[in-house]
Amino acid sequence: MQLNRSAVILATALLICGLGAPLAMLWYHATAQSPVVYATRPTIGGPFALTATAGSIVTERTYHGKIVLVYFGYTYCPDACPTTLNEIAGALRELGPLAERIQPLFITIDPQRDTPKVLAEYVQSFDPRIVGLTGTTSQIAAAAKAYGVYYAPYKAEGVPDGYLMDHTAIVFVMDEDGRFVATFTQDTPAAQMADRLRKLMATTS
Repeated sequence: MQLNRSAVILATALLICGLGAPLAMLWYHATAQSPVVYATRPTIGGPFALTATAGSIVTERTYHGKIVLVYFGYTYCPDACPTTLNEIAGALRELGPLAERIQPLFITIDPQRDTPKVLAEYVQSFDPRIVGLTGTTSQIAAAAKAYGVYYAPYKAEGVPDGYLMDHTAIVFVMDEDGRFVATFTQDTPAAQMADRLRKLMATTS
């Protein structure tokens, strides 16, 4: 299964790259149950500069003051991405007016196929408040490295260009100051996401 294969590769890569046990444990626990919240935050997140589908430059400071949901994926993803985005959209609806304090970001790991037009149509099909981000391969790689995200193409039949992407399927929750506070996975129901985000907002309001 794609997700399991990614989990094994990611955990190994994190240890080899010297990112340490906390981030490897993050992946293990996030796939076992969700959401996961850490008393001691692993080092996740950092500077990035990407381009929104409307053409504006987005950095890690653009949405300062909001809780940011960061997810790396691609529009041809057959399962994890649409499932996760659907739950994020459901959480926004459940939050009602409080959703104004949340900013979901969908960062493509497949800029070759995910043109700004394709990416914009994709995220808007779930919720227009989700912002799609793209960039050069090096810009995307730098952002993925900051979040400890693994991705790589693999051959597949019956899809455009003959490949799909293995990738980390985790939603990283960053607080209003840009600090990592929690994770969600594709298995986190919208109601549970909304409840956890409500609690996070209550602690910072």
